[in-house]
Amino acid sequence: MSEPLVIIGNGMAGARLCEELSRRALGRYAIAVVGQEPQLAYNRVLLSSVLAGEVPANEIALKSSGWWRDRGVTLCYGDAVTAVDVATRMVTCADGRTLEFAKLVFATGSRPIRLPVTGADLPGVVTFRDMADVATMSRAAGRGTRVVVIGGGLLGIEAAYGLAKAGAAVTLVHLMDRLMDRQLDRRAAALLKRAVEAKGIAVMLEAATARLIGDDRVEAVEFKDGRTIAADIVVVAVGIKPNAEIAAAASIAVKRGIVIDDHLSTSAADVFAIGECAEHRGVCYGLVQPANEQASVLAERLCGREVRYDGSVNATNLKVSGVHVFSAGDFLGGAGTESVVLADPALGIYRKLVIAGDRLVGAVLYGDTVDALWYLELIRTGIPVEHFRETLIFGRALVERQAA
Repeated sequence: MSEPLVIIGNGMAGARLCEELSRRALGRYAIAVVGQEPQLAYNRVLLSSVLAGEVPANEIALKSSGWWRDRGVTLCYGDAVTAVDVATRMVTCADGRTLEFAKLVFATGSRPIRLPVTGADLPGVVTFRDMADVATMSRAAGRGTRVVVIGGGLLGIEAAYGLAKAGAAVTLVHLMDRLMDRQLDRRAAALLKRAVEAKGIAVMLEAATARLIGDDRVEAVEFKDGRTIAADIVVVAVGIKPNAEIAAAASIAVKRGIVIDDHLSTSAADVFAIGECAEHRGVCYGLVQPANEQASVLAERLCGREVRYDGSVNATNLKVSGVHVFSAGDFLGGAGTESVVLADPALGIYRKLVIAGDRLVGAVLYGDTVDALWYLELIRTGIPVEHFRETLIFGRALVERQAA
């Protein structure tokens, strides 16, 4: 008889776990997926493309309804889980239904951090996280609409691009002295700023938001230096917070996220967590690839195989048409590391590789990212690069040609 497995969260992490389990042990578990959003799991990476009108909203579903049905997965989307009882092994949903589990997986993702300033709750202030946010922005942002996007990280840049492509007059505001300051060094960030501005987006750096101004809806953004910018819409993209409250209420260990060990196990027996809601060795990953890696390891473990999750190498790709940016690992470099740089400002190409000993530990690519996955594999595997160090900066093709 199939064991009941409940996955809380109908997002990319939960969908990937179902896919991995269907490959390894179809029928071993009676899987129920419960998700708050009222649609099939979709690719959040493509939200900015939907916003920009480059991809139809109905084309970003990860799997068709038939795929889930054919694999015997019960989908309960459009319904939130309100409580978990570890002792009785029951999940309670908002509509009153209860689900019994033998094993439980939290894949609850994260939610946007809201600005702690006056006016943050005004109508016209939105976040950029899901399909509902995209729909809200699409309805409000017509040609000439004045939009201020607060946050110059991945999501903020993608939101700004999507809105500008849709015809809005966009100003991108960032607290730090460079865009994507957590993913890029200064030289790459300067190239990125130039490319963003070339798309018609105004960029303000080192701008700290003091308050959002408006009566019935947002009308302007005021900064701590006294400047103001008129705004019909304000998009807040300043970070995310793991959705861990339900786990905490069930007396499962939570710090920033739901604490998991190398087996993806929480502090409760037969309860696991993956994706953005999980905290592994003090790290909460806010990217897709670590969630996929965690899903793969957990699927193996749920099939009885002894594997471990040792953590992921953070790697970032910017999803903006015509702008190619990649970074991974220790891209800034520190004591005991060397940096190798190849740059052609006229062509908008910049490569920086960080080497420690005889291993590649970090990389930043701007303009030409064709070798991104190869560099990422070298960082992840720790393969010695001493035999091709001199040509490493020029990419995989030259290295392999010389080795042949």
